[in-house]
Amino acid sequence: MDPIKVDFSGKGKAKEVVIPPDKKILKLIISLVVTVIGAGVAYYFILPPLTLKAIELYYYIGVVLAIFIVMNVVTTRAFAKPEYIPYVKKVSRVPIVIALVFALILGIGYLTSCALFRAKAYSRIITVNETEFGKDESITTITDLSDFSSVPMIDDEVAMNLANKKLGDLSEWVSQFVIDEPYSTQINYQGNPYRIFPLKYGDVFKWLKNTSNGIPAYLRVNMYTQEAEAVVLSTLEGDGQYIQTSTSEYLNEKLSRVLRFAYPTFIFGVPSLEIDETGHPWWVCERIDKTIGLIGGEDVIGMVLVDACDKTNIAYYTLDQIKTEEDIQWIDQIYSKDLLIKQYNYYGKYRNGFFNGYIGQTGVVSTTEGASYIASGDDVWLYTGVTSVTADDSIVGFAIINQRTKEAVFQKISGTTESGAQTSAQGIVSDKGWTATFPVLLNMDGEATYFMALKDNSVVKSFAMVSVERVQDAVRSEDDANPDLKACIDAYIAKVKSSTGRVINMTIDADLPDAIGGDTPTGPDEPDTADIGTVTGVITDIRTAVIGGESVYFFALDSKPVYYSIAASDNNVVVILSRGDTVTITYKTGDGQILDARSLEVIPAAETPAVSA
Repeated sequence: MDPIKVDFSGKGKAKEVVIPPDKKILKLIISLVVTVIGAGVAYYFILPPLTLKAIELYYYIGVVLAIFIVMNVVTTRAFAKPEYIPYVKKVSRVPIVIALVFALILGIGYLTSCALFRAKAYSRIITVNETEFGKDESITTITDLSDFSSVPMIDDEVAMNLANKKLGDLSEWVSQFVIDEPYSTQINYQGNPYRIFPLKYGDVFKWLKNTSNGIPAYLRVNMYTQEAEAVVLSTLEGDGQYIQTSTSEYLNEKLSRVLRFAYPTFIFGVPSLEIDETGHPWWVCERIDKTIGLIGGEDVIGMVLVDACDKTNIAYYTLDQIKTEEDIQWIDQIYSKDLLIKQYNYYGKYRNGFFNGYIGQTGVVSTTEGASYIASGDDVWLYTGVTSVTADDSIVGFAIINQRTKEAVFQKISGTTESGAQTSAQGIVSDKGWTATFPVLLNMDGEATYFMALKDNSVVKSFAMVSVERVQDAVRSEDDANPDLKACIDAYIAKVKSSTGRVINMTIDADLPDAIGGDTPTGPDEPDTADIGTVTGVITDIRTAVIGGESVYFFALDSKPVYYSIAASDNNVVVILSRGDTVTITYKTGDGQILDARSLEVIPAAETPAVSA
């Protein structure tokens, strides 16, 4: 009997039998056609930049290759006929090889961009000039009351609530649009700090109803006077348009689609809505480049400007053009807050090498949570506290960065963090339960000072100042009926003198510019009496809407054919009123169909109402 020969080498392994399906050419063509169509649809929604530096491109390629493989499975019915699986594997070799090639490129790109090997490069993305706080006059310097016109009196949260209340002034559009908060921008407009809030369609059905015209307005809030405005474009001189391009469009007017079709290879950062000196809205869009290896070190290399009312009016500007061309000097934000903070944290973490960033951590710092803005000249500066990573309950200084030019300054000083200052300020009014806005850093004659507002239900009740170096030195304006900035400054100067013997030299005898507090208060909560009317009448209609998470009531009276809006948080009596009740309403005068009520008083049934306006 001959010996049995067994081949353990594997060379004699039987090959898979490839059985092609019927009409394989037709089915391959169908797979290719569907893949091309799928690639077009995927491109329309994914909108990947056509550059190897964009991670989105690799996702997109993966989706397209997956469509081709899936279509081969479907057309051959390999899921039901396993004998065709070898054929599908064979046909899929090319897309799999393509996928592996791009995966290899991405892997090499990751290694060339890895902070382990390029730590110094990451730390040099931003150039930081270090100095002592108060050594030289800086953008945070306050010498007299007029300087406060560039200081935000409120933070983003309060501005958002003021904008939501003003949204009611859009009359018939009030239920159609909501604020598009992630794309709001703080700018310097006509000498004051403003926050601009774009609107978006409330949902897809409201988009269908309104998209033929577009979005009729945007909101802006003066961060100094606290005055909110609903800017209807048709009221602007020479405008009379609607916002056609926005983040909430679904088809070709969607901002990301407008940008991608105009510049297929550009990588874009976070867009923001700004207004020029005439009030016309524009989308300012960062052009990002990966400056370290293939996919690392994001930085801005230019900016695309899109007319929000006309998507064909679109232009690209390099950084040099942004700095020199006079007609675009109104633009305040080229670098977004998140990008600047990320770059500063690279600087703080890796400037002494990669391993020091994790082991030993000598000199390693990071930004504190939160940031604020200061207007200076024609620019807006981002500021945030900087703390040692080994002791995050105190700061070692402040990072102050120009959002237009990326000029960065680190001012050294030891003291409490912004959150510590908020806690200290809130401690003064612990019996009232008020909360503090995110503080703004001020240099008051060399004294590092946190300035903030104390609020109740997003209504400013008082101002507070806290010493950066001595957190216990905290004061506020005492008159709760009238937030008085002068009184707060006087109290702070006295507090510093009693604690250190040091006198802060400031000119505070003059009136505040467009005063907040003091002798001539203005703003949405304390308006000029010339803008106030009073009306008494019987309620004929009541409507409600939830705006920004807050219940707002709209009342119509028999004495005047308009509605008066007031939030339940401003006067909780409104929730129990009914048609037929008689009320007296104090309101801000205007030409709209919805007027902003400042107070409401119920008139007892026994009294005879007298109508006045």
